[in-house]
Amino acid sequence: MPNKAVISLTTGLEDPEKVTVAYLVALGAAESGRPTLMFLTKEAVRLALDGTAVGVACEGCPPLADLAKRFAAAGGKYFVCPICFNAKQLDGDRLIAGAELAGTIPMWEWIGDGATTFSY
Repeated sequence: MPNKAVISLTTGLEDPEKVTVAYLVALGAAESGRPTLMFLTKEAVRLALDGTAVGVACEGCPPLADLAKRFAAAGGKYFVCPICFNAKQLDGDRLIAGAELAGTIPMWEWIGDGATTFSY
């Protein structure tokens, strides 16, 4: 089995280019058959809400909605920091498929014996 990949993302739509790059890295892993997790913190937690990951970051960039669909189709998962999510008083009923409120302990349990990590 290929190594796991974890992409930690702190940025939301205030920096769509950074979000796009994080998704592209996650897709590279997930579509290559690696179990892939995006750990969303700070403003990135909003990306786990239905209808939020939209728009195009730059000319020639793929639409964020398409990247999110591809990530889901490749089996990608999201762990959404519950502290960040709850501090923003967001609605847990709006989480997208594959996303769950899970903090650092569940993330480390998911990683298990190791993973390649990227942070954005």
